[in-house]
Amino acid sequence: MKFWNELNDLKGWEEALRQSQQVPVLVFKHSTRCSISQMALDRFERNWKQGLEAEILPYYLDLLNHRDISNEIARALDVEHQSPQLILIRNGQSIYSETHHAIRLDEALNALKN
Repeated sequence: MKFWNELNDLKGWEEALRQSQQVPVLVFKHSTRCSISQMALDRFERNWKQGLEAEILPYYLDLLNHRDISNEIARALDVEHQSPQLILIRNGQSIYSETHHAIRLDEALNALKN
């Protein structure tokens, strides 16, 4: 989908983390070989509303090609690596993290209200 910003290198991750100081950043960590990950991604994309990217910066991470970035995300945010995983970041800190079947866009959006 065209709303995603792709994380392809550590500089991109560092920029996303900096951006979280101004606007919430959402990272979807996806394993392209996992059917559960594909199901979670499909459900997430179906629930995304056009224009929401003005409120939240959505980032997509292909775990198979960029495990180094995933490892750095886990280290920087002190969250356990999972796949699939959705992490919402505000002010450089994880405020929401879910994995597998528990990934829900509405719950991530609710976390922003707290």
